[in-house]
Amino acid sequence: MRVLIILILTLPLLNACNSLPTVPDVIPSPSEILAKSTGDDWRKPDAENLLILQLETGQVIVELAPEFARGHVSNIKALAREEYFDGLAFYRVVEGFVAQGGDPEGDQKPIKQAQRSIPAELYLDQSLNSTFTLVDDRDGFAAETGYVSGFPVARSANGKQSWLTHCPGAFAMARDADPNSGGATFYIVIGHAPRYLDRNTTVFGKVLQGLEYVQQLRRGYGESGVIQSKEDYNPIKSIRVAADLPVSEQPALEVMRTDSVSFQKLIRARANRPEDWFYERPGYVDVCGVIPPVRSVK
Repeated sequence: MRVLIILILTLPLLNACNSLPTVPDVIPSPSEILAKSTGDDWRKPDAENLLILQLETGQVIVELAPEFARGHVSNIKALAREEYFDGLAFYRVVEGFVAQGGDPEGDQKPIKQAQRSIPAELYLDQSLNSTFTLVDDRDGFAAETGYVSGFPVARSANGKQSWLTHCPGAFAMARDADPNSGGATFYIVIGHAPRYLDRNTTVFGKVLQGLEYVQQLRRGYGESGVIQSKEDYNPIKSIRVAADLPVSEQPALEVMRTDSVSFQKLIRARANRPEDWFYERPGYVDVCGVIPPVRSVK
């Protein structure tokens, strides 16, 4: 059984002498930003890069990131298309950490055309300056963090190496000690961001909708979080590629473009917290604190 081995915009400092720091009127609240957004601020995810996970608790929609991990995206779609995951389970669920799914019996279920293990894709050796939206240049795990094509990304100081981060909802491949041993056992981050896993496993997607259904799964006990009783496993009813479903059954979603002006405003709003409720305004937000909004469309 496989077990996972364990931008910010430059903003002025708040005046410490003020009992209630003020925020410039030019910073709208997130709800105002959403209300004033236009159609150009939103994108429709490609159905070919959407996975539909049917669980007993509900439906989970995952967007895959072939730009960062083409091999992993291709392989998991091949597994889904041969219905490999149907009847398997989330058998390791750690409170505040991850939910891990696949074959609880040690990857004994036969695989037809896909691969059980594939080479790791821990980072991308490519400059992404033209599509990178900065969130944080004070990140503790990377020189800079931000968003590329809707995904939270960290990168090196020279900008030539980039990787997806372990924010809540991250969809990643579990592995053994060998970095190239992953391929058919995945996990979803369900708690706080375990950023120390960045570049140790391949992150190749994120949950767009339905993370609450993953968070409702039965937990395991002990340090590993492996569920000891088969009766307590969390069954996976099916995993399908959205493009293979009838159009009427495909998710009708739009995601805010992370290269849009509206998203840049959202970053600033999350850093400054302009709503009247806030007495303390940090003037800072990390990459996992700014989630691109998702909305249902007809």
